[in-house]
Amino acid sequence: MPKPEILDPQGKAVAGALPRLGFGQFASVRQGKRFELEVDGPVTDEILAAAREAGEHVLSNPVIEDVVAVYEDTQA
Repeated sequence: MPKPEILDPQGKAVAGALPRLGFGQFASVRQGKRFELEVDGPVTDEILAAAREAGEHVLSNPVIEDVVAVYEDTQA
């Protein structure tokens, strides 16, 4: 992942597109070798399911990529 102080134009573009595609649950996105989606408030099962769906249908190319893991990062 890029260091936090490095600008992430791809992540910002994805964050702008997700609500238009029906995924309004995420406050920000960082993109590197993985995606990090941030939410405002608690992470629920519905949020995790939406993250997996976004990963499978929007954030990855299902022809050549698999969604490996979707989880809440409890390390803050």
